[in-house]
Amino acid sequence: MTENKKRAATRMVPAPSHGIIPERDFNERPVLEARNLGIDFGGLHAVEDFNLIIGKTEIAGLIGPNGAGKTTVFNLLTKVYQPTMGTIMLNGRDTAGMNTAQANKLGIARTFQNIRLFDNMSVEDNVRYGMLSGIFRMPGYWRGEREMHERALDLLSIFDMQDLANHQAGSLPYGAQRRLEIVRALATNPSLLLLDEPAAGMNPHETEELMENITKIRDQFHIAILLIEHDMSLVMGICEGICVLNYGKIIAK
Repeated sequence: MTENKKRAATRMVPAPSHGIIPERDFNERPVLEARNLGIDFGGLHAVEDFNLIIGKTEIAGLIGPNGAGKTTVFNLLTKVYQPTMGTIMLNGRDTAGMNTAQANKLGIARTFQNIRLFDNMSVEDNVRYGMLSGIFRMPGYWRGEREMHERALDLLSIFDMQDLANHQAGSLPYGAQRRLEIVRALATNPSLLLLDEPAAGMNPHETEELMENITKIRDQFHIAILLIEHDMSLVMGICEGICVLNYGKIIAK
């Protein structure tokens, strides 16, 4: 079955929380409920009346032209910015007043449009850094040195990068750095993973592999994924719900 057919086969149903989610998530609490979310910068409405529900294992897309406010939404969800209006519920908890670290511990992780790796650290140490961010939400089993090493290699194997564990992160090709950033975010043990233009700079073959791996990540870790992307073949191929943003407002779902 092709990726497009897989997406078409996903039945979306009304959720009890008045959103639209995949049918398989109907009896589960949505991982994210953003209601009437907005932020002003000096009187300018950067995001206004943003409403989004994401099911527990949904792959969702946030699309729109440059400057539409997509990354601002990510910054609101991860508490880089504090909203001036609205509510963000993550796994049923209101994130009002939380900072970025607290939101991460509650289960949200992200990658960035501009890659943010520790270039002078090894690939494995970058993944371990992510583990240390999420380790207090993981069983004590992972706290040992050997177990952390094995866990890092397991995560890197998602993208067949385990043989690069000792390489310097900054020496990797651009596409591999993109993949490493996703692995590091996964190391925090999230329930919602935000990907900001994950296919940027990738060739068609790398993009096709990325599509397969995003679905694999969702299935293996049983998490939800929200991605910003301009590559519409990727969006239409794997996203079950799609939200279109323009000038900070949702214009279509």
